[in-house]
Amino acid sequence: MTDIAHRTDPSGQAVTRIPVGGAGEDPYEVLVGRGLSGELGRLVGERARRVAVIHPEALAGRGEEVRAELAGLGYEAVAVQVPNAEQAKTAEVAAGCWQTLGRAGFTRSDVIVGVGGGASTDLAGFVAATWLRGVRWVAVPTTVLGMVDAAVGGKTGINTAEGKNLVGSFHPPAGVLCDLDALATLPTDDYVSGLAEIVKAGFIADPVILDLIEADPEAAKGPGGPHTAELVERSIRVKAEVVSADLREAGRREILNYGHTLGHAIEKNEHYTWRHGEAVSVGMHFAAELGRLAGRLDDATADRHSAVLRSVGLPLGYRRDAWPRLLDTMKVDKKSRGDLLRFIVLDGLAEPAVLEGPDPRMLLAAYGEVAE
Repeated sequence: MTDIAHRTDPSGQAVTRIPVGGAGEDPYEVLVGRGLSGELGRLVGERARRVAVIHPEALAGRGEEVRAELAGLGYEAVAVQVPNAEQAKTAEVAAGCWQTLGRAGFTRSDVIVGVGGGASTDLAGFVAATWLRGVRWVAVPTTVLGMVDAAVGGKTGINTAEGKNLVGSFHPPAGVLCDLDALATLPTDDYVSGLAEIVKAGFIADPVILDLIEADPEAAKGPGGPHTAELVERSIRVKAEVVSADLREAGRREILNYGHTLGHAIEKNEHYTWRHGEAVSVGMHFAAELGRLAGRLDDATADRHSAVLRSVGLPLGYRRDAWPRLLDTMKVDKKSRGDLLRFIVLDGLAEPAVLEGPDPRMLLAAYGEVAE
């Protein structure tokens, strides 16, 4: 597993530093702690003259705080406000960001900072990857989902009418700042949605995560729980280990898509009005039933999915009549190969594997177990 360094920053705050990166790739760190704003200038670096802070409308105040902080450090800092959530992940919004960078005279030595949830950091990373064929960027996630998933690993992207994240690039950040203090004001529904990615990490790699949640599900549903930092750190560690070995999803990294094939289809069918974690929760329930029907997953582990997800308030089902549309959407999923659908399933707890080209009748039967 990826090493985790627990250190104290100059202000006396405890900071956990999780390294990410493999051979041939620029390594970076994910910092987890409280009061981490002092780390931002170090990550932006001395070479940069200009910094663009991309943030959603809902975090206009936080975006301005970050911009002012960077301006105080001597950078020419500009705040770039974008729509909230998945509405930001469009070619039109990205083009608006490019226009702002061009007018501000951004060069290859300048830096983009993405502040917000997973959608905001996905967009910021994509803009950074495409401006001048790639400039440095720093992720400052403010949600559980952003911290444990979207901001880690270097996958950036935007959505199209055909599906989610179908246009994108692999462009790792220079660093990720996960300030746990930001979670204190996160709405409960958004916090719980992010737990889906934490639960996923437990099922595919680190069962201790599941044990911690099962010990006190109510405490796990909010940032004040006794295991908040450990759950976030363990989840990041799972992703860091996987992406360090497979940055560009050539092999093992596919396991991180557990629950996402159906989850992404649900998001598209709902025009991205469903939270990502809610859709992935249904997707994991489906994947567990698919693994069970394929004779690859034991009943106890399959049943544990619904128990854990239900205990923290995540949804387990979706509309029965939506199956034909969901199936069509899954056929253009990034994991598909030609006409073959591919799903990540479990051969056992923390034993993820690929199920390729399952019988359509098996898929329908698995969906029948989650359909409402």
